[in-house]
Amino acid sequence: MKYPFPVFFLFFFASINFFAQEAPPVKSEKGRFYFSWGYNKDWFSKSDIHFKNSSTEYDSENQVKSYDFILYNIEAKDRPGFKDIPNTELTIPQYVYRIGYYFNDKRDLAIELNFDHVKYVMRDWQTARLKGTIHGQYYDLDTMISPDNFLAFEHSDGANFLLLNIVKRHKLLNSKNTRHHLSAIIKVGAGIGIPKTRVQLFGETLDNRFHVAGFIAGSEGGLRYDSRYFFAEYTAKGSFANFTNVLVIGEGKASHHFWTLENILTIGLQFPL
Repeated sequence: MKYPFPVFFLFFFASINFFAQEAPPVKSEKGRFYFSWGYNKDWFSKSDIHFKNSSTEYDSENQVKSYDFILYNIEAKDRPGFKDIPNTELTIPQYVYRIGYYFNDKRDLAIELNFDHVKYVMRDWQTARLKGTIHGQYYDLDTMISPDNFLAFEHSDGANFLLLNIVKRHKLLNSKNTRHHLSAIIKVGAGIGIPKTRVQLFGETLDNRFHVAGFIAGSEGGLRYDSRYFFAEYTAKGSFANFTNVLVIGEGKASHHFWTLENILTIGLQFPL
């Protein structure tokens, strides 16, 4: 797995004389505001995707356009786009950002707005069980999933996890001059999913709009390096997404829930208040 920034730089900074006891802060602070930016690599659990449209319209072949079916154990992958970073906008690959505030001099408790641009892409050419009704006809069979068959489905402009987190930090090591710190961090939070879904179904293609499709809950843990104004974090994050209102073709909706594992590297700036 490759990152746009080498992971080892975090540990390089952290290796600077981390063997002395922590000294008291030089002056009192009301807290610290921080902002960070980075990128993520993702893995997804299998999910059952339910497609439903109760339309009573008819197509050109006089078939009812309604459908109500489930595809079982669908596999999905991410689309990192790291190789495009030198030649494209920073927001094209799978990015993340965090905005937060540490409350006190110890800076061991914070509240954080946490956004992950996660790309969920259904794998083409997989065989899945299909059960349900399509154009008035009932099916219960294994079928090949591909754009050439009848379906492509991806949150490729992002499944977009927006969470409000509580952050707890525990300092592990400090430099002798107290200017460098290595800490363990854990974050727990919940929020909403705001996908922009591209779907191809029965020969029609739609790149839909951003909208709230469901809720997210997740936890994140890892290491954080701090200097006075600069910091870096390397974390792993597990999330549960329950999307109940995914927009598809026409008046149709899709729903599914899945687990996500993210590997995340961020760098940022912090400012005492």
